Amino acid sequence: MSANKTEQYAATTLDADRLAQSIKRHLQQSLGVDLEEAGPAEYWEALSLVVRELGLDLIRKTRHKERDEKARRVYYLSLEFLVGRLLGNNLHNLGIYKQAEEAMANLGVNLTDVLEHETDPALGNGGLGRLAACFMDSLATLDLPAFGYGINYRFGLFKQDFAGGKQVESPDGWREESCPWGIERPKRKQLIKLYGRVSERAGKAVWEDTQEILGMPWDVPVTGYGTDTVNTLRLWESRAAEGFDLSSFDEGRYQESRSGEIQAENVSQVLYPNDNHPAGKELRLIQQYFFVACSIADLIARYKRENGDNWDDFAEKVAIQLNDTHPAIAVPELMRILMDEEDIVFSKALSICREVFSYTNHTLLPEALEKWPQNLITKVLPRHMQIIHMINYHFLHTEVEAQWPGDNNMKRRLSIIEEPERPGGQQMVRMAYLSVVGSHKVNGVAALHSGLVKTTLFPEFNEMWPDKLVNVTNGVTPRRWLDYCNPELAKLIDDTIGNDGKVDWRRNLSQLDAINAYADDPAFQKKFAAIKHDNKIRFAAVVKELCNIDISPDAIFDVQIKRLHEYKRQQLNLLHIMALYRRLLDNPDLDVPQRVFIFGAKAAPGYKVAKTIIHAINRVAERVNNDRRIKDKLKVVFLPNYRITLAEKIIPAADVSEQISTAGFEASGTGNMKFALNGALTVGTLDGANVEIAEEVGDDNIFIYGLTVDEVAELRHRGYNPKDVYNSNAELKAVIDWLASGDLCPEEPDAFRPLVDSLLGGDYFLTLVDYQAYSDAHDKIVATWKKPELWWKKAIINTASMGKFSSDRSIMDYAKTIWNMA
Repeated sequence: MSANKTEQYAATTLDADRLAQSIKRHLQQSLGVDLEEAGPAEYWEALSLVVRELGLDLIRKTRHKERDEKARRVYYLSLEFLVGRLLGNNLHNLGIYKQAEEAMANLGVNLTDVLEHETDPALGNGGLGRLAACFMDSLATLDLPAFGYGINYRFGLFKQDFAGGKQVESPDGWREESCPWGIERPKRKQLIKLYGRVSERAGKAVWEDTQEILGMPWDVPVTGYGTDTVNTLRLWESRAAEGFDLSSFDEGRYQESRSGEIQAENVSQVLYPNDNHPAGKELRLIQQYFFVACSIADLIARYKRENGDNWDDFAEKVAIQLNDTHPAIAVPELMRILMDEEDIVFSKALSICREVFSYTNHTLLPEALEKWPQNLITKVLPRHMQIIHMINYHFLHTEVEAQWPGDNNMKRRLSIIEEPERPGGQQMVRMAYLSVVGSHKVNGVAALHSGLVKTTLFPEFNEMWPDKLVNVTNGVTPRRWLDYCNPELAKLIDDTIGNDGKVDWRRNLSQLDAINAYADDPAFQKKFAAIKHDNKIRFAAVVKELCNIDISPDAIFDVQIKRLHEYKRQQLNLLHIMALYRRLLDNPDLDVPQRVFIFGAKAAPGYKVAKTIIHAINRVAERVNNDRRIKDKLKVVFLPNYRITLAEKIIPAADVSEQISTAGFEASGTGNMKFALNGALTVGTLDGANVEIAEEVGDDNIFIYGLTVDEVAELRHRGYNPKDVYNSNAELKAVIDWLASGDLCPEEPDAFRPLVDSLLGGDYFLTLVDYQAYSDAHDKIVATWKKPELWWKKAIINTASMGKFSSDRSIMDYAKTIWNMA
C-alpha cells in the first residue's frame, strides 16, 4: 500500500472511544435500547449499524470518484452470493477490529460473544455463491469499480436438520428478526413486465397486456481490505406493483385482496424453488428474469446518468459477467431494450451485447446446463422468445453457414433451440448456448475444466471462435479464509515473515512462499501443529454442542464439506468408513490412529439418492460412535445445516481435505484451496483445481488417487459393469451387502436401496472403480500421520504454496483477459 493510500485509509478508521460513542448512539437512537438493557444481540446490531454507516459513507465517496474518472464498471450477475457473517469480516477489512474489541470491552461486552449473534445470510447454496462473495471482496480490495446483482431471498435455500438420520428441510428465516446490513433504495426500484403478448405497430414490436411486479433494491456495502473503496451488492426483492386490493377487502374477499402481493413476493422467497412440477419451473424462470431485468435496467439508468444517451460508449463503460447460466436471459433482455426502446437495429444491438457480456461456465454436468421449454419462455416472456429466435437465425444462417457452408447437421448441433429427440417432444432453449453466442468471452474455472469446456462441451464453438473460450482459475479471499477464520496462524505467519507494508500476504498471497523455508524447522513445526491442535479443541466443542458427540483433538480430522451430490462422491467416503469399522471389529487393537470423519452438506429436496446418502452416513455414525468395542478409534460426525459460519470453524481444524469427485466432473472447487491454505492435506482425484494444487504443492505433498479424465473416458468407451468390481473386491462387496441388508435401519429395511441400486445398477460416477485406490490413499495418510515431522512439513508446504489461489489473482485475470479493466 502506498503512503498516500495509507494516509487516505487512515481517515476512515475510528479509535475505540469514538467507536464506543457511535455504538451507544445507535443503541439509544436506532434501536431504542438503554445501555442497561443491552445484551450481546443488541450490541451486535448497534455495531453492525456503525460499520454499515461507515460503509455507506465510503460507497458515496467511491461512486463520486468513479463518476469523476468516468470509470468502466463490472456488473457481476449471480443468483447466489454466499457472503457469510459480515460484521467480523468488515471490521478486519476496515482496519478497526482491535478498536472494536477495545470499545466493546470498555462497554463491558466481549466482541467474540457479540459476533456469534449474527445469522448467516441465506443468499446462496455452495461454491458458486461463495465464489461470487470472494470475488466481490477482491474487486473492492483491488479498487475495481463493481456492482454485484442478486436476489434478497427471504428464506434462501433451506435450514437443514436431521430426524432419524434423514434430512428435514425448514424455512431459513435469516432476516426475520434483524438484518442491519441491507438498506432499502426505493428511488431505484424497477417495474418488471411478464406474460402478455407481442404486437406490431409502425414496424416496431410492442410487448403489451403484461402483468407487472416491482423490484425493490437493497444495498449491502462490500468493503475492501486496506482501501477506501467500498462497492455495492444490490439485491432485489419482489413486490406487487399494485399492492393491496382495498376493494376486494371491503367486499369481504380478504384472501383475494392480498393475492397479487403473495404471487409477486413468491419470486424472492426461496433460492432454487423445486422445479419438479410446471409451477416450479415457471417460478424459477420468472425468478431469473426478475433479477436480471431489474439489474439491466438499473445499470443502464446509471450509465445514462453518467454518460447521457450515447450508446456508442456503452461497451467502454460496462462489463457484465454472467455467473453460470442463471442470468443468461440477460442477453435477450438487453437486446429487447436496445431494439424496442432505443431504436437500435438488430446487428448493432447484438454487437453491443457481445462487447459487454461474458459468461462463466461452472459445470460439465448436463443437468446443470439449463434448458427451458420454448413454450414456457413464450408464455412468460413472449418478446424474449422472439429475440432468441432472431439471435439464433442470425447465428446459424450467417456465422455457422460461413464456417460450415451447407452443413445442416452442424446447424442443428449448434442451434440455441434444441429440437426434440422424439416426435411430440418439446423444443428446448439451451441457455448455455445463448450465453456463448451472446458473449465475447467464455471462461472455465480451472485449467482442466477449461480444457474440457473447449474439447467436450463446446468444441464447435471453440473451432468457430478460437479466442473466445479462456481459463480463469478460481481463487478464495485470504482475508476471510485465513486472516479472519484462523487468526493464530495468521499471527504466526506475520511473526515469521513480517507484516510491515512491504510484506502483506493478505493483499499478495504469493508472499506466503517465504514460509517454505521453515517447513523443516522443528520450532516452526511445533508452533504450526500447536495452532492446529488449538483449532481442533475449539471445533470439538462445536461438535459437542451441535451433535452431542465427543471427539478427540488428537485424532485425524478428515473433512468433506460441500454440496451433497453423487459426483462429489460422499458415498465413496461412506463405503470406506464402513470398511474401516469392519476392520476394527475384526481387530480392535489394530495399530491405527484415532480418526474422525466429518461431513457437512445439504441435498436438494428432490434428489432422492443424495438424501439417501445423508441418511446412510448418519445411521453409520450412530452405530460407530456408540460401539465401545472399537475404543473410540473411529468417529463419524454429520453437522446439520452446513453454512459459512461452520466452515470457518471446520477448515482451520481439518487435517485431511476430501476432494474426491469423479475426474472430469468438478469444475474447480474452492474448498480444496481453503483447506490447503490452512494446512490440511488433500486426498483427491486429478479433477478441477486439484490438478493445479498438486502442481503448486508438489506430488509428495498431496494424496492423489484414482482414474484420470482420460481413463474415465476410456473406461466408458470400453464398457463398465460395476458388478465386476463388486464381485472381485471382498471388502467392498461385504460393505455394500451390509448397506443393503437393512441392518443399519431395521425399521425401514429398504431405506438404502436407492443408493445400492445406483452403485450396482450403473455406478455412473465410478465410485466402485476408484474404491481400492481411495482406500490405499488413506493407508498412505495413516502412514504419514505416524511420522509427525513429515506430516507437519507437508502441511506447512501446503499453506506456503497457495499463493496462486487468491481470488485477487482470479479477479486480475478477469480484469486483463475478459473485462479490459487492467
